[in-house]
Amino acid sequence: MKWANFLHIYQPTRQVVEIFDRVVNESYRPLINELRKNKKIKINLNINGALTEQFAQREYNDILDGLRFLAERGQIEFTGSAKYHALLPLLPLEEIERQITLNYETNRALLGASYNPKGFFPPEMAYAPALAPILEKLGYEWLIIDEIGLNGRVNQLDSHALYKMKNSNLKIFFRERNPSNVIMSALIREKKDFVYWLKEDFQKKGYMITGMDGETFGHHRPGLLKLLIGLSKTREFDHVFISELPKYFSQIIEVGPVVSTWASTERDIETDSQFLSWRDPENPVHTWQWELQNLALTTFQNHAQNKKLNIAIARQKLDEALASDHFFWASGKPWWSLEVVESGAWNLLDTIKSIPGVEVAEINLAQDYYNKIVAKIFDMQRSGYIRELARKYKEHARIPFKDRTVGGGEPWVYDAFMSLLRREMRAAGKKENFEEAILWRDAIWKLETKNDVYDAIHAIDLLRKKITEPELLDTIEKYRLQYEKLKPGQPEHRDIG
Repeated sequence: MKWANFLHIYQPTRQVVEIFDRVVNESYRPLINELRKNKKIKINLNINGALTEQFAQREYNDILDGLRFLAERGQIEFTGSAKYHALLPLLPLEEIERQITLNYETNRALLGASYNPKGFFPPEMAYAPALAPILEKLGYEWLIIDEIGLNGRVNQLDSHALYKMKNSNLKIFFRERNPSNVIMSALIREKKDFVYWLKEDFQKKGYMITGMDGETFGHHRPGLLKLLIGLSKTREFDHVFISELPKYFSQIIEVGPVVSTWASTERDIETDSQFLSWRDPENPVHTWQWELQNLALTTFQNHAQNKKLNIAIARQKLDEALASDHFFWASGKPWWSLEVVESGAWNLLDTIKSIPGVEVAEINLAQDYYNKIVAKIFDMQRSGYIRELARKYKEHARIPFKDRTVGGGEPWVYDAFMSLLRREMRAAGKKENFEEAILWRDAIWKLETKNDVYDAIHAIDLLRKKITEPELLDTIEKYRLQYEKLKPGQPEHRDIG
């Protein structure tokens, strides 16, 4: 099987020094050092210009040198992106092109000729059809988005064919959720476990593309870099760059991808709410944030027409203020940060104040939006609304597994799965794989209390990957026979549920 692994690394402009230093020392530097030591490892890498610029400003020259060295040695294939991590589908077309161009110019200046991307990563893998002609115009040959973007559903990919955008020369590659998420979740800790988890897919797949945040390895998940390097070195996979896949697969399928992000669910797409974490119609803060951003864009464009004005400072502030972070952290489902939301609103207000010739009425309107945003987020925090919102979001269930099994007249199926979950929890504890043990423990609680939620991978799906089909069927049959022995002729005579 061909395996192309994609990593995305990013830190917002003017990231807090303490956080920035931690991420560098826990994730970026160890990753670069491991790649230096292992010449055969290949990764596709997106690094937003906002991060590259901070490496230079904070004098992390060893990181920049390492990235250049690894690209020149043929271990890193860079992708393009938006410099300040803007959510591109929600920007005007001219701003989309500007963010992409700024990203290229910054990275090219700091990484040199080794930065020559042919592929493109839209932040959050946020895709809309308007992106395609801009990318073609700028010379990109392919882009990567999440597999749900294929047709609004998951597990639909043909791993022996490649995909091409309809009415375009742009190739499109889809990141697979299951293998990406099982690595990021730290469910597995050794390469042999990953091969075992893939089961028949390992033999049947033509290729696999995974995509993850690079900060997962070391910063968010201490010790997980060891797994990534182990997987990247194993000879059981043929590790390739994304751009190399056309050498091995000739079948081309033309598609018209749907509007989506790598966070979108099938229901999000069905209800046209793909950008819920950034633009929730029920969230007044989101409404005011977008109105403030649109005000900043409109005000700037109106005054930029006057060639006599020096708009360079305002233009720079506007570029930075278009970052998507403060929308994401205002969602409360479950992501929330007073500091990031306030900072984002302030950056937009400050942008408007810095526009030469701006009218007092425009500043006052921007100030009003800022005041409303700040007042509302503090009210949401103090009142406990955010805690309750996060709780409801985490517990928002699909049809609970217990209802589908016990409630559906098959209690033995539920008991069989619970037995296997407890077995896996104990086995993981004995192996000192405590992350996996905790995962199974939490899954048991969620199933028992009907709080099995929209996790990246549902616990039952994970369990099915861990055990063989005959073993599962044998366990279900064992519990079914037990119920047959206990089942009375009149169910109301004895409670066996």
